[in-house]
Amino acid sequence: MPQDHRPAKSVRVLLAEDQGMMRGALALLLGLEPDIEVVAQVARGDAIVDTALTTRPDVALLDIELPGRSGLDAAADLRDEVPDCRVLILTTFGRPGYLRRAMEAGAAGFLVKDGPVEELAAAIRKVLTGETVIDPALAAAALSAGPSPLTARERDVLNASVDGTTVSDIAGTLHLSESTVRNYLSSAIGKTGTRNRMEAVRAARQQGWL
Repeated sequence: MPQDHRPAKSVRVLLAEDQGMMRGALALLLGLEPDIEVVAQVARGDAIVDTALTTRPDVALLDIELPGRSGLDAAADLRDEVPDCRVLILTTFGRPGYLRRAMEAGAAGFLVKDGPVEELAAAIRKVLTGETVIDPALAAAALSAGPSPLTARERDVLNASVDGTTVSDIAGTLHLSESTVRNYLSSAIGKTGTRNRMEAVRAARQQGWL
């Protein structure tokens, strides 16, 4: 049988990706690196923290748009509950707002999925040593775009509006009065320069603010 030539201390990686084929391919390619070991794979954002608490990875490689909980929210949870785990965001959507939110959540890196696996492996090693790794083009775009103008509550209300939910339902979900919900929606529509809440949701998503 062939010998395993991994070093005594490999980098332990948790991989969160909802697309099975992409997840399997990434795990396989990273597993070919002599100093990297994929110790856990999850398809849902709400499984990330529990899995990390069980497997204790050195680096969590997270997609953003995951069922159950976004990778950005999970990154903030990992910072609080598994502080020794470094977070590297890997996403299809290189949106400036996502980068800012990832950094605010404590992520150590942000890359888009169209890069070579060698670049990803190098990024994993760098964040483990304390470096921050950010896609250069995205970093420049984030600087020019500026911060999100939306408050946390405005984001909550827009997120709750995604499926065309009524104002009454949003108010009940967020424990707010209907008039407060309307005020937040009006403010968000104004800040996004749109005509209604569905346009505001689309515009905010395109910027990575949601």
